Amino acid sequence: MKFYSTNNKNAKVDLKEAVTQGLAPDNGLYMPETIPVLPKEFFDSIHTQSFQEIAFTVADALLGKDVPADELKRIVNHTIQFEAPIVEVDDHAYALELFHGPTLAFKDFGARFMSQLLGYFAKQQNQEIVILVATSGDTGSAVANGFLGVKGTRVVVLYPSGKVSDIQEKQFTTLGQNVTALEVAGTFDDCQRLVKQAFLDETLRAKYFLTSANSINIARLIPQSFYYFYAYAQVKEKGKPVVFSIPSGNFGNLTGGLLAKRMGLPVHKFIATTNANDVVPEYLKTTVFNPRPSKQTISNAMDVGNPSNFVRMLDFFGQDYSKLSTDIRGYAFSDDDTRAAMRHVYASNDYILDPHGAVGYLGLVKYLEESGEDVTGIFLETAHPAKFKEVVEETLAKPIEIPQPLQKFMQQPKQTVAIKSDFEGFKAFLLNNL
Repeated sequence: MKFYSTNNKNAKVDLKEAVTQGLAPDNGLYMPETIPVLPKEFFDSIHTQSFQEIAFTVADALLGKDVPADELKRIVNHTIQFEAPIVEVDDHAYALELFHGPTLAFKDFGARFMSQLLGYFAKQQNQEIVILVATSGDTGSAVANGFLGVKGTRVVVLYPSGKVSDIQEKQFTTLGQNVTALEVAGTFDDCQRLVKQAFLDETLRAKYFLTSANSINIARLIPQSFYYFYAYAQVKEKGKPVVFSIPSGNFGNLTGGLLAKRMGLPVHKFIATTNANDVVPEYLKTTVFNPRPSKQTISNAMDVGNPSNFVRMLDFFGQDYSKLSTDIRGYAFSDDDTRAAMRHVYASNDYILDPHGAVGYLGLVKYLEESGEDVTGIFLETAHPAKFKEVVEETLAKPIEIPQPLQKFMQQPKQTVAIKSDFEGFKAFLLNNL
């Protein structure tokens, strides 16, 4: 499999280079040159297969010529050691619970897959791989824990000071070992900008083998397709068209769904649902993409004003707005809307949504109301409610129990380095401390 840059389809690299580079030298994102379509027989029997079996079939179709089968199976089996169940929440509305992994967030899938794939490539070279990752919440914890102790790798997490929940922060600032946390005086977009600038800096690239574990890395995108297939397998026998509503920030999750559809998964519609950071829903309504500084909300992991994966979304549809807007509907909701949804679902169904899942639920409900279609609607519940304990407890007026894995993090001391949002200061830290 070859991968090309979204900025230049003639700039093609192999899997190892795409994964270890993260971002293309021309600042583009890597995309697979060809996307295989899985055979009808696979979908006919998909409901009889395990999550691991489904994921291996998908991974093998994409990467089977680049990674030995036994190694790829090991990577997939390491990635998927927990379930992603479909839970009925409301009439025609089902939650795809993606928070049963070690850091209780959907990003465990991508981070665990990528850590093993990068670890595999790290064994083939002498130089340590330095992973730079910007986080608005769950990416940092998933990546830090996924790479913790992986030989030949070092992780530097950048996060906006005061703009992630206490529990999220503890999950990547208490680890030590090969993980360093940088607390940035700025927004997530500042953190993302610093990471991108680092990749393009000749001095840093000459000294370090840099890559990223954000959703800009193709190794994060591929495993994010796995659970769409598994979700479909769980509802296939209902016999109705399937609609996915995805709470979205950097849009890696939605892009994973688009990859699944291109591989043959019968998805009727995707719903791109955001909080007040509504640049993509706005684009879908106006055809104008207008990135801007992010706004802080209670669904903080989605506080992204310039989503990186938008270029991949466009690329999937050949830059054709009419095709993209046919497959994807977009909605945005306020914090008040989000809280109201959390209260409604808890009062009517005794189900506790986290703020991000609540945004996904709202998008699904609005789509069903507008379309009137008889479909199976699935919204992605991307993180455990306890990760947003203060918001959930305040909204529901109910204490939330913290699961044991999170309690362990909360008991550890925070270890961070405070930096400003200027690139020269960030660069100096890397040169002096790695």
